[in-house]
Amino acid sequence: MKKIVFYLPLILALLVTGCANSPEKKQADEPATRNVIFLIGDGMGLNQILAAMTVHQGPLALEDATHVGIQKTHSANDYITDSAASGTAMACGTKTNNGAIGVDSTGLELVSILKRAEENGYATGLVSSSAITHATPASFIANEESRNDYEAIAADFLKTDIDVFIGGGQDHFYNREDGRDLTSDLEEKGYTVARSMAEVEKVTSGKLAGLTAAVHNPPAAEGRADMLPVATQKALDLLDDNPEGFFLMVEGSQIDWAGHANDEEYLISETLDFNKVVEIAMDFAKKDNETLVVITADHETGGFVVLNGNYQEQTVETTFTTGGHTGSMIPVFAYGPGAELFSGVYENTAFPERFSKAYGFTE
Repeated sequence: MKKIVFYLPLILALLVTGCANSPEKKQADEPATRNVIFLIGDGMGLNQILAAMTVHQGPLALEDATHVGIQKTHSANDYITDSAASGTAMACGTKTNNGAIGVDSTGLELVSILKRAEENGYATGLVSSSAITHATPASFIANEESRNDYEAIAADFLKTDIDVFIGGGQDHFYNREDGRDLTSDLEEKGYTVARSMAEVEKVTSGKLAGLTAAVHNPPAAEGRADMLPVATQKALDLLDDNPEGFFLMVEGSQIDWAGHANDEEYLISETLDFNKVVEIAMDFAKKDNETLVVITADHETGGFVVLNGNYQEQTVETTFTTGGHTGSMIPVFAYGPGAELFSGVYENTAFPERFSKAYGFTE
């Protein structure tokens, strides 16, 4: 008994020390998470990443991640998710039916992590190589029962104070069936409305609505060029003016489209374009030590398989097993303060809670 009493203080001390060093809690000398950059390569599974690694000269930027996890992607009503349901899960923390945007399976409106950041004084932004009203970006800003209700999704932007959004979708804002010109409403709210990337690049301060195509931007290899990395850098420059910090989601949309088309060249081109975005985000995070970068996908598309390859020759042999989405679990790569929260295996609904914990939000 005496030995137990003697060692009890030591055991308690070790338990306290162990709790203090738990990855769930930050050390006093650790930098706080001031900014979050959430990067979503739509349709990008492990084999899409491997193929891009094989043909790329040098490591991909996501290889600098310090923590890696795995997310499960099924929706509320299907083993195979679509981008709307998975986007809503990652944005709002709730499983919903395929096709639903920012609402649960009963139609109840949900609050996204972007809106929570906004409510807590953070600047917010969305960037996409598709229309900004498309399923993934829409999940962070809109509350609609159908992902196809693009005009309603565009109108939902006006219900928020989002600081920066850049992507296609001009027609959904000012060539609308109801005749409304939402760009006038945006200008009244203090936004600079840019209608091309050339106009986007001229904006140096304030709120920005960058509408870069009538609907979707073209593929990177067919006219989009560096639209996505340039737009990402512009968003970071503008959002970083907020002393409180920011939340930015950037989507590389067309990895998914290449998977649907079973087009290997298109797929690798879009994945490498997304890599430029990851590189920009990682460079930003490495410089300020207050930025959490999380890189993942909403689902895998195409049942893409790497059969063989050669790193020295930068060649890869691949095949597709479907023209649709698959139920594959999806990798998650994290870097920066709070990165440890994204290790492990978890549902795609875990992201908002873990972002909130990194920020230090309270209910």
